Amino acid sequence: MELKCKVNEADVRADVPARLLLSDFLRHELRLTGTHVGCEMGACGACTVMLDGRAVRSCLTFAVQVDGCALRTVEGLAPDGRMREIHEVFKAHHALQCGFCTPGILMTVTAAMERGELPSTELEIRELLSGSICRCTGYQGIVDAVMALSAGLSVSSRQPSDAAGACSSSPGNGASSTSRSASC
Repeated sequence: MELKCKVNEADVRADVPARLLLSDFLRHELRLTGTHVGCEMGACGACTVMLDGRAVRSCLTFAVQVDGCALRTVEGLAPDGRMREIHEVFKAHHALQCGFCTPGILMTVTAAMERGELPSTELEIRELLSGSICRCTGYQGIVDAVMALSAGLSVSSRQPSDAAGACSSSPGNGASSTSRSASC
């Protein structure tokens, strides 16, 4: 079946099998591997992309269903390769570790931000994130990052005292993960 859509602002035209999943189309046909495939049941959120401004699970969507639509993947958040504010805030709040869930979470948060529906309370943020499974972070860093985005706090507006409680260690820098503070 013929598929015509926009992916990250680029026009895409392809002949696809009717039962090809959108996640497979993005990863294997378009080589946009930032969209991760975890559970293949829509439960983990790793495959989340934006479809006409809404966060959707690409593992539950057939590619042909997006005919005529606009898609954005995590690669579309930084088309020039430069990190944006959402990336910087997540980095500053240690809101990622292995990174497997991060693309889906970034797409979920971006969709809410762009619709003007970014929650501001911890409970509401946890509800927004409830469709994403992260096995590394314990979520607090992710919640803190979303709270900062919701409050309009940019990385450049953080006060020096904000960094005092931040972890100086991270995987890969030689520090033991057991030496990290509980807030990380």
